[in-house]
Amino acid sequence: MSSSRRDFLKAGLVATTLPAVAGAAVSTKAATDWVTLGKSNVQVTRLALGTGTNSGAQQRHLGQQEFTRLVRYAYDTGIRFFETADAYAGMPEMLSIALKGLPRDSYRLMTKYDVHHSEDPLAAVHRLNGALGTDYVDIMLLHCVRSPNWPVETKHLQDAFQEAKEKKLMLAHGASVHGKQALTAFPGNAFLDVAMIRMNHNGTRMDTPSLQDIDDQGDVPFVVDHMQRTKAGGAGIISMKLVGEGRFKNPDDRQSALNFAFRKAGVDCVTIGFGSPSEIDEAIKRISTALNA
Repeated sequence: MSSSRRDFLKAGLVATTLPAVAGAAVSTKAATDWVTLGKSNVQVTRLALGTGTNSGAQQRHLGQQEFTRLVRYAYDTGIRFFETADAYAGMPEMLSIALKGLPRDSYRLMTKYDVHHSEDPLAAVHRLNGALGTDYVDIMLLHCVRSPNWPVETKHLQDAFQEAKEKKLMLAHGASVHGKQALTAFPGNAFLDVAMIRMNHNGTRMDTPSLQDIDDQGDVPFVVDHMQRTKAGGAGIISMKLVGEGRFKNPDDRQSALNFAFRKAGVDCVTIGFGSPSEIDEAIKRISTALNA
């Protein structure tokens, strides 16, 4: 997609949400804007393409050719942030193939490391970068921390990540959280350049007191409070589960989730796992609505 077409798309989506004011300059925000993630100084687009829907099953099902088309469509529409994890079997490698040939400095990469692995953590960093075909990633997270004692239990990983950051193997580090118990240790945690937190308007697939993911409704006020305190401490906030892990079949719920994440919670960035170009178009339009209403 040419830059002129991309600008036209961005302007057209915003025009559907904002009234014209004669003689006034209208400041608009878009899903494809670059934003800085807190103290990390890493800039990403406000919308990321995720590769982990049902642990990557939806994206793997597309096959390499269709997945590459999807990634290139996202790139051409202005989405320049892509996230994956070693737990999404095969997806880092598929993403590497999809991005091959694009200038590395034109997009951002985030991957996540399973905290239950027992391998040498610095070797793991090299392995994860290698799977993505890159010398460095912009962000690497401890994946899916659940224990309230995760800061102590993962200290050896945090030390290795910091060493890797100093060696420019990653530019920022942090953690993604599953559960209220682990989230209690997020505010004020110095390791968190970036925090990935589940967020939507009604608690679907959000954080509960359980140490396992269950279908009970998450505690939205608790999550928002801890997220905002984590952000106040300098961490950049990326939110996930914006479509309830695919459960929001009603378009109004998808819009409500994005409205809540950006207007109420105040997240910096959202990641959504897409299965088609039309889903990308819808998300870009709904984020414009959420940001500019």
